[in-house]
Amino acid sequence: MVGTGQTLMTDPLAASVPAAELVALLRAKGETVATAESLTAGLLAATIAGVPGASTVLRGGLIVYATDLKQSLARVSEHTLALDGPVAASTAEQLAVGARTVCGADRGVGLTGVAGPDPQDGHPVGTVYLGLSGPEGTEVMRLKLAGDRWTIRMSAVRAAVTELVRGLGGSLAPNVAVGNQPGGV
Repeated sequence: MVGTGQTLMTDPLAASVPAAELVALLRAKGETVATAESLTAGLLAATIAGVPGASTVLRGGLIVYATDLKQSLARVSEHTLALDGPVAASTAEQLAVGARTVCGADRGVGLTGVAGPDPQDGHPVGTVYLGLSGPEGTEVMRLKLAGDRWTIRMSAVRAAVTELVRGLGGSLAPNVAVGNQPGGV
């Protein structure tokens, strides 16, 4: 409880990425964020929520692990899912826009990909698409991540937080370790 001498602390998950900087930047700009997550299954929203004060900037998160939920909850078009599939740049783009729209946020993040252990629909393990939607537009990055399921999922979260911070004018240096590649949408 606040006010009983307890110190407000960021939880270990949020402390492992620049989530506190993200929350501070969003608060300073008076902006909010929402997520639509497939392979991370809510891990990004949980990471942001681990920062004290996140309730002022985190509008919500959609867990759209199943393909049909990408359409019904995050408004990914049936055409996109049929043509490109659930692991695609176009899907990540629509997830980001859908999160932003459905949750009424200034910024939306969409994450979809393959955490393994097996490839999916011709995509190798570690293929991740990160969609970012904000007032300045929407972009998608293709990430090539390595490791086990947990490592790939946390690397995707780290990349999402890092790119959000960069987009807000944060002071992070480029993170070449996540394997960012423009996805083109």
